[in-house]
Amino acid sequence: MARILVTGGVRSGKSRHAESLLPSDAPVTYLTPGYPADYDPEWAARVAAHRLRRPPNWSTVEALDLAAALADIEGPVLIDCLGTWLTRLIDSWQAWDAGEAELADRVGAATTELVNAVAGHADVVIVTNEVGWGVVPDHRAGRIFADNLGRINQAVAGVCDDVILMVAGRPLHV
Repeated sequence: MARILVTGGVRSGKSRHAESLLPSDAPVTYLTPGYPADYDPEWAARVAAHRLRRPPNWSTVEALDLAAALADIEGPVLIDCLGTWLTRLIDSWQAWDAGEAELADRVGAATTELVNAVAGHADVVIVTNEVGWGVVPDHRAGRIFADNLGRINQAVAGVCDDVILMVAGRPLHV
């Protein structure tokens, strides 16, 4: 195994492909920063669909502090996904209206912790969203998300052994 970043657009097959990279016959920890299942009905349906796909010997850990959680887990890990993690971080800090420099510092510090944890783990597959292929978002929150996730993706990719871009369900090794 290795450290692998799987990126792509919405419904590109990122999570399904990431899951296929891990052993189905061994214990795997599915680490998610996702919202609680009762966040809204649509979110609950997404969570349920993901859980149905997973082998029964996989466990789920829900944590906003991905770095600390990853450091505590032995064996193969699937982190899904960094876009949700970024959104949850900014929500938890109530920082959507924060200044760019302040937010960049906070996200940068959290990213450094995560990158260090990923670099220290032998078997991890990380799912993220690819951003920046469209127009610059009209709204500040969209620009904050795209700018910060782009930087997070670059930092995490820097410690990964492979980066896979999913396009229409097809993996492309970058």
